[in-house]
Amino acid sequence: MMRIPYETMVTEFKRVLEKYGFEEKLAQDAAVIFAQNSLAGVFSHGLNRFPRVVEYLQKGEIDPKVQADCVLSMGAFERWDGHRGFGPLNAKLAMDRAVALAKEYGIGIVALGNNNHWMRGGSYGWQAADQGCIGICWSNTCPNMPAWGGVDRKIGNNPLIFAIPRSSGEHVVIDCAVSQFSYGKLEDCRLKGVQLPVPGGYDTQGNLTTDPGEIEKTWRVLPMGYWKGSGISIALDLIATVLSNGNSVHTIGTFGDEVGLTQIMIAIDPSKANTVELTDQIVDDIVGDVKASIPEKEGGQVYYPGELELKSIRENMELGVPVIQEKWEQVLAM
Repeated sequence: MMRIPYETMVTEFKRVLEKYGFEEKLAQDAAVIFAQNSLAGVFSHGLNRFPRVVEYLQKGEIDPKVQADCVLSMGAFERWDGHRGFGPLNAKLAMDRAVALAKEYGIGIVALGNNNHWMRGGSYGWQAADQGCIGICWSNTCPNMPAWGGVDRKIGNNPLIFAIPRSSGEHVVIDCAVSQFSYGKLEDCRLKGVQLPVPGGYDTQGNLTTDPGEIEKTWRVLPMGYWKGSGISIALDLIATVLSNGNSVHTIGTFGDEVGLTQIMIAIDPSKANTVELTDQIVDDIVGDVKASIPEKEGGQVYYPGELELKSIRENMELGVPVIQEKWEQVLAM
């Protein structure tokens, strides 16, 4: 494992994206999203995912010159079309709009259809929280997980994000796929040569396993909470597809590649009902109580959602962003 300065990573990503058709400002914004994902320690949706996005650009699956726009507006709710543009920039645009609606109405909902992969869903939770809003968002995916009780892939490991703001910037953010482990996490563990901490899917013999490579072979990831994760996945896909009139998990599965996804962005402005100080106090009290837990292991501690990301950001800004040499050299050669 080697480390690369954050700014160097942004510069290299921007260079490659400009080469594949992005205007300079959009290339810069997109490069920052990828680099920030790695900076926060989410390598699976930063550097490790970048070559796959370039592959989609080469195949024409992503159009770098189009942006999402509003096709239906009803007060606090809007429906947007992503036009199969660059997923992260469209998602950022949609969450900014949801926040603007929340500042006006108290709540804002943007249903974004026909978009592409948004990379790290947590980015848009942090984005809402940085603007003082509670953020709730999710995306559907291609069919990459069996429904509970099934063997073939019918549902998505649809990522779900909740973000609660604190004026200090130390927001509480949970970002999770509804599979026990996302495919990005499986790839990250395989590249690092480590086993999963708990079983995450089935091997080629039909047995539960902690081996990420075996699960990648079968594509039989385990829903989190077994039948509960399966049910939540189906409900998220239904809500997203109904609100956006976009593509369902089933429809996305007919495209050949994971494109044309559907995403929901919800922002809620707590300052409509609370002072900033009151919201901070409520969040601080709850987080403080959780942090006061008796640790399972001597000398250990309990972290609140998002705390480890903040720790990674501070450490990686100072020491450089950890990269897998093979992946970094792949980007340099592009």
